[in-house]
Amino acid sequence: MRSLPTTVVLKLMSRLLPSSIWLAFCLSALADSAAPVPANQLVVSGNACGPTALLNAFRFGNPDWQRASNAIAGDTDKQRIYTIIRESGMRPSNSIKGRPRWSRNGINIADLHDVANELTHGHFLPLTSHEVLFLKPGETQEKLLRRVHGRLVTSLAKGLPPVISLRRYALRRQNGGAPAWVVLDAHFVTLTVTPRKLEKNARSFPVSYIDPWGGEICEGSIAISGRAVLANAAAETPCLEAVFPQARVGKKLIRPGESAALTVAAVLGRW
Repeated sequence: MRSLPTTVVLKLMSRLLPSSIWLAFCLSALADSAAPVPANQLVVSGNACGPTALLNAFRFGNPDWQRASNAIAGDTDKQRIYTIIRESGMRPSNSIKGRPRWSRNGINIADLHDVANELTHGHFLPLTSHEVLFLKPGETQEKLLRRVHGRLVTSLAKGLPPVISLRRYALRRQNGGAPAWVVLDAHFVTLTVTPRKLEKNARSFPVSYIDPWGGEICEGSIAISGRAVLANAAAETPCLEAVFPQARVGKKLIRPGESAALTVAAVLGRW
């Protein structure tokens, strides 16, 4: 008897099982029989979070997406990450003319999206998508929360843990002028677990994610910020806040007395 594809099984089980049981089943289906080990960007350098987060997304995906991971040349994660950088990351960027996709400053979400689709080419996999996660015209913060959650849940259900782009901002006074929000640093992580449904009137939801900095599995939440971030008032904040206590990105760059926030900037996945 032919077995059903993993994505079909997940869809059927999501309709039959309670939410908590479905989440456990989904995570089990995404994992290989031998639990995969997260790749650590530090075996290469401190600016390889994008390629490493993408490698983790494929590795922790369902068997279809794991084919892309297994096809990346190299016997070690160091070799595999270098393969991604050399063979795809060093190609010309389509989003920033005159420079390669990956540089000593890392890679942006649009270029990482191109890298992802090149790595999956020839493995009978669908194209990935990417999306900026800031308020759209006429969109409320509550609708943004549901849009973000929907993208994450859909990608997980389709077997591909989504890659999230994070940005750390600080409200900084420069050259004697008025304080303004500046980007301190950016980072990519791979989301592995989130609830299938949001509670009514939810203002946050919990997540588990893989931080490529150290290859650690971490916990946190994505929330509507209760303070003014990139705006003059909390109600005008145009993005969601990543409440990730374990995230190191940009922390050392915050000056004493500065207000800072880790935000959810964009996502790459399958929807």
